[in-house]
Amino acid sequence: MSPHKSAIIGLGAMGMGMAQSAHAAGLQTVGMDINPVAMETLAATGATIAETPAKAAAGADSLTVVVVNAAQTEAVLFGDNGAADALPEGAVVLGCATVSADTCREIAARVEERGLFYLDAPISGGAAKAFRGELTVMASGASAAFDRAKPFLDATSETVFDLGREAGQGSTMKMVNQLLAGVHIATAMEAVALGLKAGLDAQSIYDVITQAAGNSWMFGNRVPRVIAGDYQPKSAAGIFTKDLGIVLSEAERLGIDLPLATTALTRYQAAADMGLKGEDDAAVIKVYAEAAGIELPVPDA
Repeated sequence: MSPHKSAIIGLGAMGMGMAQSAHAAGLQTVGMDINPVAMETLAATGATIAETPAKAAAGADSLTVVVVNAAQTEAVLFGDNGAADALPEGAVVLGCATVSADTCREIAARVEERGLFYLDAPISGGAAKAFRGELTVMASGASAAFDRAKPFLDATSETVFDLGREAGQGSTMKMVNQLLAGVHIATAMEAVALGLKAGLDAQSIYDVITQAAGNSWMFGNRVPRVIAGDYQPKSAAGIFTKDLGIVLSEAERLGIDLPLATTALTRYQAAADMGLKGEDDAAVIKVYAEAAGIELPVPDA
């Protein structure tokens, strides 16, 4: 029996980690990205690369779309040289972008009408876990979609939550996660800014808080980037203007007020207005630094 052929489209930090984990696990792996440097990086591992989504999808058992938003997902699947029409009947598409539940269901319906399966499969865990094959997947879809995706999920994830048979449930859970993640990052940066303004140093703040009740996963993960003065995007600040926008749009539809998410979104919007949208989301601290005249750590010379 030939190995499972997995195609991964979108070779950013998360997609690259997933592609390399799949390749390391022995899956026949092909990746595609519009960034030639990312393609070269994956090719150097021995995995295959393809020039278009359609070429990546040809003969694949699973196609994983790890892009930023719904528009990019639709372009990969249904645009020029799109992947959906190139996949063999019975293949499974894993949609990993953070999108609204309604959008997810619309994409799933378009995929399934082509004789394919769709797994609503948002991911969490960060780039390091992606490279170690230890992601958390919040998935929903038909049982057959889970079955067909299992070799790829086994290779790339540590925990797969089965949230039901309907596409959209995974995206709804990711929305909840992103509310927390966005608020936690903004709050962590606000707390560090307060400490710096009051005369504490960033390393001491990190050392104490990570051993205290106020710690969070996001604090422990993001504050070292501030200490190092490193805002190269592992997860860009602009992602949260999108994701918290999805959160608040759904909240409005449901008739629930989310004041903390609303306030957090203003911080990311302020960062975007400062030209920081493409920097790491920890760069939200620069919003506080500019407003309060705080001197932030800089990289070592």
